[in-house]
Amino acid sequence: MQMWIRTRKAVCSLMIAALPSSLLVASDTPAAMLYAKGTTWLNGAVVPHSSAIFPGDMVQTNNDALANINAPGSNVVVLPNSVLKYEGSAVSIERGGVTVATSKQLNTNVGEITVRPAASSKPTEFEVTDKGNVVQVIARRGDLSINDGAVTTMIVQGQQLEVDKKKKKKRGAAAMPTGSNPILTPKVAAIAGGAAGVGILISVIGGRGGCNPNPVSADNPSSSTCR
Repeated sequence: MQMWIRTRKAVCSLMIAALPSSLLVASDTPAAMLYAKGTTWLNGAVVPHSSAIFPGDMVQTNNDALANINAPGSNVVVLPNSVLKYEGSAVSIERGGVTVATSKQLNTNVGEITVRPAASSKPTEFEVTDKGNVVQVIARRGDLSINDGAVTTMIVQGQQLEVDKKKKKKRGAAAMPTGSNPILTPKVAAIAGGAAGVGILISVIGGRGGCNPNPVSADNPSSSTCR
């Protein structure tokens, strides 16, 4: 009996030693939950209603479905016909878009483009959508920092921005670095009276000052910032 116990302990010790360090670290990763409204897949399997979700998991929504990733301090709504990877401290969009409400430094990636809250501890709400050649970013609440792999641009609450994914096709001057005023693209310049464009569009969300009548919130997903 004692010999069997010692053997079992030795086998367990070997199994623990053989585990990849990434799995041990993952046990400290904050848990998140995925809630599905409509047909949603998690790693290729249909989610009946809800499921735990872990870093590295893939989420896909049908054309008429929404999914909600609820993590500590953050709430991510996966829009219809979207595919993304959940990475714990970030979500990476492969298709479609998300609406994010966070009080943490939750990043949203689309290829080389990274969108993050300008202030890590302030409630921030924003939307990121992959539109093919461009990525559209809308700052609903709080300011955002957008890096395209080479240049960082800031937009403030109530603004929206389009980043050209094909950076080699940018024309004119480069986008202004962090802390500078953004440069308008030909689409905006035509409205303003003409200015050189760079493949980045920044405009103010008209008439509502960045208010989203149906925003998500980390504390109350059904709350609204409209007053």
